This record gives sequence, structure tokens and C-alpha cells, in this order.
Amino acid sequence: MTLSYFWSILFLSLHAMVPITLTAAGEVVGERAGLFNIGLEGILLLSAFTGALGAEAGGWPVGLLVGIGTGAVVGLFFGLINAYWKGNQLITGVGINLFALGFVAFGLQALGTPGFHDVPRDVRLPAIQTPVGGLSPIVFLALAMPFAIHWFLNRTRAGLWVRAVGENPEAADVAGVPVELVRLLATTFGAALAGLAGAYMSISWMGSVTKEMAAGRGFIALATVVFSGLRPILTLAGGFIFGFFDSLATWIANIPGVKEAIPWQFVSTIPYIATLLVVTGVIGRVRFPKALGIPYRRE
Repeated sequence: MTLSYFWSILFLSLHAMVPITLTAAGEVVGERAGLFNIGLEGILLLSAFTGALGAEAGGWPVGLLVGIGTGAVVGLFFGLINAYWKGNQLITGVGINLFALGFVAFGLQALGTPGFHDVPRDVRLPAIQTPVGGLSPIVFLALAMPFAIHWFLNRTRAGLWVRAVGENPEAADVAGVPVELVRLLATTFGAALAGLAGAYMSISWMGSVTKEMAAGRGFIALATVVFSGLRPILTLAGGFIFGFFDSLATWIANIPGVKEAIPWQFVSTIPYIATLLVVTGVIGRVRFPKALGIPYRRE
């Protein structure tokens, strides 16, 4: 019986890790190029909302595309402001988060379902049946994406450009690399993956939209980037750690006797505490790109 509970938690962990892994892996690309985006929380929330509306309008493929597009558009604006217009990356990210909170709350109110909107089952992304149960196709994508990004960053010319503009944009510029364009495309790609993660949450995993559904996952993804040391494959481990403790907290909160004795709000902090402990252990040993967060201005 205990073993069956363990396998159940692992199965749930695969779904819970997806938003963290996809968002963190995309952010690795942006940070390798020299831009850090703390607006990931807002992107997850916005794309979950727009992805749900897209799915209801044209089915789950449209929902996924709308979610990706939402993330890409936000990332494009972030890149324009910070790569080309030399804005403050921290303030821009905070602005994205605040806009998302207000926009989604207003959108849910406009739909006539304040605070909560249920996505019809017939427009949700269908699961793939496996011997261990139904898995969303996005789970398999999340498992593969960190490896694809690792290959891109370390085995392609474009990946070399991304790393160069993050480490030494002056030298990259002299070598003919379009620094601003590379940074723009890198952060747009990262935000598009966060958009996919948000759409996954609403039309595949949770099947609903709430104004609190991001629940700090954007910030946990940033912590996962730190944990990984900007190595894409390690974002998979960081995402699974959070997913495991998130699922464990849900399981504990529903054990008869426990849920009456311990407030569920306390139990729900377990994955966040675990993530903080993991990040605390590695924060001093992480080496970030030298030009991270520094606007590039030609002399």
C-alpha cells in the first residue's frame, strides 16, 4: 500500500513539474543572453487565462498556440524595452506581474466568474494513456526540452552567440554579432516557453483558471534557474523536486486525521520551503554571465 502511494505521488509529480521545468529552461536561454525576467509569474498567469479562452474558441491546439503567443508577445516587449531601449529589467518584470494580476482578475470578472473559470472538458488537451495512467503530452515535451536547449546552447552557432552576448557583449559586437537582436530573440523564446507552461496549467493540468493559479511558480522557476547554475538539464531536476514536494503536500493534506489537525495552508508551504532550502545550498556557487542585467551600450 505504501509503495502504491509512493508511485501515485511520483505520477502526480510529473504533472506538477511541467510549469517549473518549461519556464526555468526558457529563462536559462534569456539569462545566458544577459537578460533576467522576473515577470515569469505574470506570464504564467496571463497565458493560462488567454490559453483557456483560445481553447474555448477553437479547441486545445488554438489554446496552446494562444498561450505560447501571449508569452512571446510579453517577452518581445520585455526584450524591446531592455535590449533596445536600455530599460530597467527588474522594474519591467515587476510591471508584467502587476499587469497580469489586474488583467486576469478583471477578465474573470468580465466573464461573469469572479476568481474562478472552469475550462470545459471537451476543449482540454487529451491525455496519452500509459501503463501508469494518463499523461499530458506536454509532460513528454517538458522532459525533452532541457536536453534540446542544452544542445542548442552548446552545439550550435546561434547558441554560441547567445552565450557570447551574455558574457562579453562588447567582444560579440566587434565580431559582428547583433547583440540587441540576439537578446531580444532569447528572451522572447524563454517567455514563449513560459506561455506554453501557463496554457498547460489551464487547459491540461488544472482545467480551470483562477487569479492565484500561478501560485509563485514563476518565482520558483527563477529559483530553479539558480539551482541549475544556468544548465538547462538541471532545470529538469529542480522542476521535479518542486513537483514532488508539491504532490507530497497535496497528499499529506488529504490524509484522514492530518487535515483536521494541521491547517492545509501550512502543509501547502512544504514545496516552497524545500525549494528555498535547495537554492540556499547552491546560491554561493553559481556563476552567472558577466553581463547579466547590464544594458549594452556601444561606446
